[in-house]
Amino acid sequence: MLTILEELGLSPNEAKIYKALLEHGEMGVSDISLRAKIHRRNTYDAINRLVEKGLAFEILSAKENTYNAVDPEKLLELVDEKRQSIESLLPSLIKQFKSRKVKEEAYILKGLEGQKNIWREVLRVAETSYFIGAKGEWFDERLKTSKDAFFKEANRKNISFKQLFDFETRERLPEILLKYPAKNSENRILPKEYSTSSAIHVFGDYVVTYTGLSVKEINEDITFFVIKSKELANSYRTWFEFLWNKSKPQSPK
Repeated sequence: MLTILEELGLSPNEAKIYKALLEHGEMGVSDISLRAKIHRRNTYDAINRLVEKGLAFEILSAKENTYNAVDPEKLLELVDEKRQSIESLLPSLIKQFKSRKVKEEAYILKGLEGQKNIWREVLRVAETSYFIGAKGEWFDERLKTSKDAFFKEANRKNISFKQLFDFETRERLPEILLKYPAKNSENRILPKEYSTSSAIHVFGDYVVTYTGLSVKEINEDITFFVIKSKELANSYRTWFEFLWNKSKPQSPK
């Protein structure tokens, strides 16, 4: 019984006092303290809160004021009041629920089909695409049909691309800097000492880490580590801008 009363919003002391009043009827503070097994000092505060909630009432007397419990059906009124309060809040709560932070998740894609899946996500999100350590791997001949279709749709959706290419790309694939297939693109070159076989791709709420890349080529067993996190993606974009500002636009030799 005490547990149920507490679930209705009563404090442990309030629940004990209300139960004692139901069982023993009208009592003074001393008897209430004794029956409820609560220190007398705490009994005053709890009984006053019960009176405020309409679950007990005070009986004035020349000797000592006493207290008694109201009809237990009053508890149903408390439930109804809580329900009405919740219903009044529901529109606001639902709005907050729908606008809450996007759920975070992580998964792995592999191989050429994994690259195609990432392209599909880029087109679905349709936001600026950021790339660190780009190597022109999209120009792998095995991806030509998918690549052409991807950039055609990306141009139709007016998706922008900002890319920091590895230094070797400038030497081995200079045409990519002269005529990149995306109509809205900006390209810069990383210093030679910062070349790697990996890359980072950021778009929307996604961060994709690539391993096993070389200029104009994707390994068949390439792994894509995909993380969906708005906060993380925003952080990577901040770091990207730092690297971008430290790099200088360059033309191929």
